[in-house]
Amino acid sequence: MTGWIRVALVAAGLLTALSGAQAREPVDVALVLAVDVSRSMSPRELAIQREGYAAALNHPDVVRAISQGAYGRIAVTMFEWAGESSIAEVFDWTLVETGADADRLSAIVSSSKPVGLRRTSISGAIVHALKRLDEAPFDGFRKVVDISGDGPNNQGQPVLAAREEALAKRIVINGLPLMTSDGPGSGFNIQDLDVYYGECVIGGPGSFLVPVTSWDQFPEAIRRKLILEIGGLPAIDPAILPAQALPSQRLLTSSQPYDCLIGEKIWEQRQWMFDDR
Repeated sequence: MTGWIRVALVAAGLLTALSGAQAREPVDVALVLAVDVSRSMSPRELAIQREGYAAALNHPDVVRAISQGAYGRIAVTMFEWAGESSIAEVFDWTLVETGADADRLSAIVSSSKPVGLRRTSISGAIVHALKRLDEAPFDGFRKVVDISGDGPNNQGQPVLAAREEALAKRIVINGLPLMTSDGPGSGFNIQDLDVYYGECVIGGPGSFLVPVTSWDQFPEAIRRKLILEIGGLPAIDPAILPAQALPSQRLLTSSQPYDCLIGEKIWEQRQWMFDDR
């Protein structure tokens, strides 16, 4: 940098910002794992989810996908979410380059104790994920938010508004809709949750969703999803639905737009039945 450029940058107050940006370590992907722990999920479901993430994080195929990236490393953080103000961090931003790094994260998740919390705010989870990405000490070539959930948004700002905020920052949102019925809050579930996630939640270049219809599918689904997110590969697995092949486009015949406020409307109608969900 020549002297006169440095002087101009200092005068404009930009040099510190540039230096800070350059100090962030480059990684192939900065990945936020946002995990639903709303009370509509049973303790058994929470345990399967926790064990599935723990097994996926250090799976040899996942570690191999990390090593094959341009930088050979990713940065990942995880938090649990339910209502708009119900956020619990599982682990902070962590650099993963080796199997040993992945083993440490897996052990943290295995030892965590998720607790069911009230309401379901997908929009709140997205907003918190964006904050975590802003705070990341790593510079991800790709920035991805991975959201799991078993129901539609029923608290906080509309989910479409939060999604637009993410897309404006060129952040990709992928989804893991949990289309199961074991939990106590089935009164707030919707049968076409995969369509809801496709229409209202996921977005960005190469975005996709992996529907889970039974809990025995979960470990493989999250492993497959992590590999795709880390590698940035095209979605060729028929169980993985990319943005251009959403269920809504393949199955719905109605010309009416999907109602992305369905969760809020269900809550208004049924909150007296499930006031603690």
